[in-house]
Amino acid sequence: MATRGSRSEKVKRIFQQFDLNRDGGLNREEMSTLVVAVNPRVKFSDEQINAILDEVFRTYGEFIDGEKGLTYEGLLRTYDDGAGDVDRDFDALDLELSLDENIKGISEASSSSIADERAIDAQKKQRTAAWAVSPNHGIVFDDTWKIVDDLEILIKRLKAKQAKDGKLKGDNFDAYSDAGWSRELGPSTEISDKRVFWEESGHDYAAFVKELGVLRSRADGARSRDEALDGHMAIGRVLYEHQFFKEALVSFKRACELQPVDVRPHFRAGNCHYVLGKYKEAKEEFLLALEAAEHGGNQWGYLLPQIYVNLGIALEGEGMVLSACEYYREAAILCPTHFRALKLLGSALFGVGEYRAAVKALEEAIFMKPDYADAHCDLASALHAMGEDERAIEVFQKAIDLKPGHVDALYNLGGLYMDLGRFPRASEMYTRVLAVWPNHWRAQLNKAVSLLGAGETEEAKKALKEALKMTNRVELHDAISHLKQLQKKKVKSNGGANGEGAFVTVELSRFKTVGDKTTLRPDLANALQIRAFQRITRLSRCDVDLLKREMIDRDVPVSYSGTGAPQKTIRKPNLEEILRRLLNFLKPETFQGAVKAINERILSVLDEAGSGRVDLGMFYAVLAPICSGSLEKRKRVAFDALVWRPVNEGISQIRKADAVRYIKLLRAIYVPSHGVSEILELHGDSDASLVSYSEFLVMFDDPDWGFGIISTLLKLETGDRNRHGRYVCAVCRYPVIGSRFKEIKCHFSLCNQCYSEGKVPSTYKQEEFRFKEYGSEAEAMKDKCMCFNVQSHNDP
Repeated sequence: MATRGSRSEKVKRIFQQFDLNRDGGLNREEMSTLVVAVNPRVKFSDEQINAILDEVFRTYGEFIDGEKGLTYEGLLRTYDDGAGDVDRDFDALDLELSLDENIKGISEASSSSIADERAIDAQKKQRTAAWAVSPNHGIVFDDTWKIVDDLEILIKRLKAKQAKDGKLKGDNFDAYSDAGWSRELGPSTEISDKRVFWEESGHDYAAFVKELGVLRSRADGARSRDEALDGHMAIGRVLYEHQFFKEALVSFKRACELQPVDVRPHFRAGNCHYVLGKYKEAKEEFLLALEAAEHGGNQWGYLLPQIYVNLGIALEGEGMVLSACEYYREAAILCPTHFRALKLLGSALFGVGEYRAAVKALEEAIFMKPDYADAHCDLASALHAMGEDERAIEVFQKAIDLKPGHVDALYNLGGLYMDLGRFPRASEMYTRVLAVWPNHWRAQLNKAVSLLGAGETEEAKKALKEALKMTNRVELHDAISHLKQLQKKKVKSNGGANGEGAFVTVELSRFKTVGDKTTLRPDLANALQIRAFQRITRLSRCDVDLLKREMIDRDVPVSYSGTGAPQKTIRKPNLEEILRRLLNFLKPETFQGAVKAINERILSVLDEAGSGRVDLGMFYAVLAPICSGSLEKRKRVAFDALVWRPVNEGISQIRKADAVRYIKLLRAIYVPSHGVSEILELHGDSDASLVSYSEFLVMFDDPDWGFGIISTLLKLETGDRNRHGRYVCAVCRYPVIGSRFKEIKCHFSLCNQCYSEGKVPSTYKQEEFRFKEYGSEAEAMKDKCMCFNVQSHNDP
C-alpha cells in the first residue's frame, strides 16, 4: 500500500522553518510568513492573508492548539487535502533533506522492514507518474499496482509495434494558445506540447483493447467496491497519460458507476470528453463533479476552483462565453492565485466585448505569471480593441518573444499593423504565421491584401493564387477580379488601402437622387450598418416566430424593480442560453461572435445600469425587426413582446411611454447617428395612456421619429447578393454586388458602400451628382429599353 514516504519529512522541515518560537505550533503571524514565502510571485493584500488564515484555522480547528496555533499534524493534513503542493513549496523555500531523513522516509514508506519491499516501493515511484504515489488521489491497493504494471507493459508493446510500422503520429501544439484547463485534480499541470495519435484500425490495436478488457475484468473482480474503484481510476489515468482518451473514458465511466458521488471520476471523464471534442458531455460531467464537491463538504472544497475552470472551458467549447465568465469568476474568488482562471476570465471577457474588465483580469494573470505568453497575446488584443495600439504592439511582441511561433500573436499583430496602414510589417507577420502553419488560408489572404496595400501588386497576385489553392471561397475570386481591374486601369492609390482609385468625398447636399425608388445616402449608410450586424449575429436567419414561441413556452419569474414596477428581467448568462436556442444552427465559434456583437450593441444599451440583468420583453422587441420573416410579422412580434411584459399584463395594448421608449431604444441601438441621448430624455416619462397595435404601427413607421429605416433594410436583405455582370465600382474597383448606383450624366457606377460614404472618382468635377439605383441588371435593361422607346418616339 502506497504511503507518504519522505513527504512527511518535507512537511516537518517546512513546519520547523516557520515555527520561530519553537512552541510546536504555527500562530497566525508564523502562518502568514509561510503563505507569503511559498508564493514569492504573489503580492497578497492584508485582507487576502487574513481571509486565507481564517479559512485554514476554521477548516482545521481540530488541529489548533490554543494560542500556539496549527500543529505539525494540522499542516500535514492541509497538504494531504491538496491545499498546497509539498514538493513545490519545499523547492520554493530552497530546503533540503539530509541523508538520514531520506533513509528515515524510506523506512516510514515501507509496509514492513524487508529491504527488497523498500526497493520495490522506490522503483514504483521512479517508473510511475507522480499522481500514482499521491497520498490523496493516488493508488491505494497493492493489486492495483500490479494492474498498472501490466498496463504499462501493454502500452510499451503497442508503442513499439506502431512506431516500427510508422503508424504512431505526433503533432506539435507549441504554436497554439494553451487551453489553460486543469488536466488533473490537485495542482494544475502543463498540457503536453506533443499530441499523440494512435492508429486504431489495425490488428495490434485490437489486440491491445482485448488485453485491456482483461485488466478491467481484474479490477471488477476486486475484493471490495473501493478496490474496484481504485483499479478503474488507475487504469483510466494511465491511459489518459498516454493519450488513449477513448479508452480512458471507458474506465472513468465505470468508476462513476461504482461511486456516483465521488468527484474524481466525473472530473476526469469530463476531461476526456473535452479532449475528444464532446463539449456538451464534458459540461455534464463537470456539473456532476461540481454537485458532488458541493455536497461533500470540506473533503472536496479545495477542488472547486479547478472544476469551475474546466466547466467554464467546456462551456466555451459550446460557444457559451458569458456563462463561462461566471465560473471563471468563481474560481478566481475561491483561489486568488489561480492565474489560469484569471487569464481565462480575461480572454472570455474580451470575447464578449468587455475590454476594460478583460485588461484588468489579464494584467493580474501576468502579474502572477510574467512568462504567460497566451495572457500577453490576449491582453494585446484587448488593448488594440480599446485603441491603445502602440502599447498593444509592445505586448504582442512580448508574447512572441516568450513563444516565437505563437500563431495567434503573430496573426493578430499582423491585423493590427494592417489597421495602422503599416502594410510591409503586416506582410512580414503573415509570412511568419505561414512558416508555422502553411495551410492558414486567412493568413495567406491577408498577406495578399497587405502586399496590395504596400503597392506590390504582382506579389499580391501570387499570394492570392496560393490562397486559392487552400480554399475555394468566393471572397478570393472577388479579390482576384479586383486585382485584374487594377492592372487594366493602372489606377493610382489615393493614400488609402487596397488599391482604391483616386476619389473625393462629396458632401451630402451635392448628392441627388433620380426617381422615388433610389435610396437616400444617409438611409443606405444606416441600413448597411444594420445589415452588417445581421450578418455577424446571423439573426437574419432566425425566424421571428421563434421569439414568439420563447415567450409562450418559457416561464420567466416576475421580479420587482426599485420603483416597485413588476419586471421580467434575466441575467446575461441565462439570456445567452435563450440565444443559443434561437441560433442553434450556428457553430460554437460563430455563436461566440454573435453573442459578442449582441452584447456590445444591444445589451450594453438595455443594461444601462450595469446590473447584469436585462428586461427580456424589451430584448425580444428589439430583436424582432432584424429577424427573418415578413415585415408585418416582425412588427407584430415586436408589439406582442411589449404586451408580454408584466406592466402590460392582462391587456392587449401597451403604455404610450413604453412604446416611445421602445422606438428610441431601436434608434439608439441600430441608427448610430442618434446615440443614447434620446433615451436619457425619457427618464421620468409617466404617460399612462394606452396605444393599440394600429397606433403602434404609425409610430414605428414614422420616417423621422420612428424606425422607417426598416424598409431600406428589407431591400438590402432581398437584393444585397445580386451581381451586375461586368460592372465594377468606379472607386473601389470591386465587382458591384447589391444595388448599383449609376450617375446619370457621367455614367459611372458606385457600389452600396462607396455610395453611402459619398465617394466619387476625382476625375469628375461637378457641382452635383445625380444617381439612379438599380437592384439588378434586369431593372437596368428595362430602364434602358424604356429610354430607347422614348427616344424613338421623339425622333419622328
